[in-house]
Amino acid sequence: HKAEHEGVVCVEKIANFPGVHATDKLKIPGCTYCNPQVASVGLTEAKAKAEGKDIRVGRFQFAANGKAIALGEDQGFVKTIFDKKTGQLLGAHMVGAEVTELIQGFVVAMNLETTEEELM
Repeated sequence: HKAEHEGVVCVEKIANFPGVHATDKLKIPGCTYCNPQVASVGLTEAKAKAEGKDIRVGRFQFAANGKAIALGEDQGFVKTIFDKKTGQLLGAHMVGAEVTELIQGFVVAMNLETTEEELM
């Protein structure tokens, strides 16, 4: 998790080690364990626009997800932000049941610089 990683980075800095474990904060997920859960990684739509990026936004409602329906937890969504020119995933944001367990797939995709075409 983020705190553990930051502890390693802190010790490396104290010991004057090179930045072996550099942190890209955009690729660290944020999770809120509440009801409903909230999880996100990367840029928000507003931040991407503020940076002047030309983006595509995808939305998927949990009401169309079989597992969410089976759990009786069909309130929620996934929102994705992609660079329109390169197709690169810039961010993913979720609200709903178990989303703190789902975000890791988007974290991996961001670290691999996955495109919309590859993800879909």
